[in-house]
Amino acid sequence: MKSSSKRNVLLALIALSLALLACADTNRQDAVGPAQTGHSQTAAVSEAPMDRPSGPEAASPQTAVPAQIETVPAAARLTEDERNTIEVVRKTKNSVVYITNLQYVRDFFYSSDEPVPRGSGSGFVWDERGHIVTNFHVIDEGDKFMVSLPDQRQVEATLVGRDPTKDIAVLQLGESVAGLAPVTIGTSRDLQVGQKVIAVGNPFGFDHTVTKGIVSALGRAMPGAGGVTIRDMIQTDASINPGNSGGPLLNSAGELIGMNTMIASPSGASSGVGFALPVDTVRMIVPQIIQFGKVTRPDLGVTFVRDEVARRAGVEGAVILEVNRATRAYDAGLRGLYRDNFGRLLIRDVITAIDSVKIKSYDDLFTALDNYKIGDTVALTVEREGKPRQVRIQLVGND
Repeated sequence: MKSSSKRNVLLALIALSLALLACADTNRQDAVGPAQTGHSQTAAVSEAPMDRPSGPEAASPQTAVPAQIETVPAAARLTEDERNTIEVVRKTKNSVVYITNLQYVRDFFYSSDEPVPRGSGSGFVWDERGHIVTNFHVIDEGDKFMVSLPDQRQVEATLVGRDPTKDIAVLQLGESVAGLAPVTIGTSRDLQVGQKVIAVGNPFGFDHTVTKGIVSALGRAMPGAGGVTIRDMIQTDASINPGNSGGPLLNSAGELIGMNTMIASPSGASSGVGFALPVDTVRMIVPQIIQFGKVTRPDLGVTFVRDEVARRAGVEGAVILEVNRATRAYDAGLRGLYRDNFGRLLIRDVITAIDSVKIKSYDDLFTALDNYKIGDTVALTVEREGKPRQVRIQLVGND
């Protein structure tokens, strides 16, 4: 009897302990919160947005929703310098053309003249009348000229005129073309070494190629296509290659500051240091060519021996080759080469100075005359047989 009572008491204590443990577990789950219970997870899934993708990954409550990536517009990723370059290119896209120089060659079998490409280069639109400016050496010895426009059309052009001494030529489109935009003419007077420049042209036939660089140096003197030195040229590190000749060199405002003209490459490679003719020279020459078909500049009215011949003879100065009798120079006593009794060709007059400027070659004299106007009177220092004398002469226009 006693044993039975003890067993009942023990069972009652065990039941009470289990009831207390169950209450404690329930309280702990309430304190943790519903998100960690199986029932609450199901509820959370059922309340997910309706546009969530379906499938195994979407059904799992543990799938992470990727954060939305913000897209930055392409224009916002550009630097200020890049935006400026793009704007200059857009501004001049209808101003640059590609020029092909054709020369007629006799076909031996058919006895006819066939146009054969002799060379090519670039050019730019000067005005709304269809005048195209390029280098003289681009069109030199050409018989026919084809101009490729920005829209890839080809138009034949005629030669208006040229100035070999400054390596400038002007073409005229053979038909009216809509949509072409003349370049904005700037100035080369206030250029600074280090400022940004942009070259546009057709190197190796790749039309409308853009390169960028800086003004590397100013006031360079380079041998020109006309046999005399071209001075005050702009040196640039913007890539200039065959085919760039005649194309525009632009500043950050999209203004023409020079015409890409030549490359200096001691190794003989196709690329090297680039040089551009300053725009102040271009805008002095081009209007004359358009109006008169040629450039009229001050001249002495005599012809000169080539400088390389004078150097071989060991003579310093501008050696007079010939003087026409019907000229002021002849009246002033200037004389050219003559032959002695033995048939030897001898030098008579050599110009060694003009006013206060020393002259060591015809190249020097040609450059010095750029500072005068037709009708000006100059004082020449002339040597004959080693004896100097002064000769005053009025400058005339060159023919």
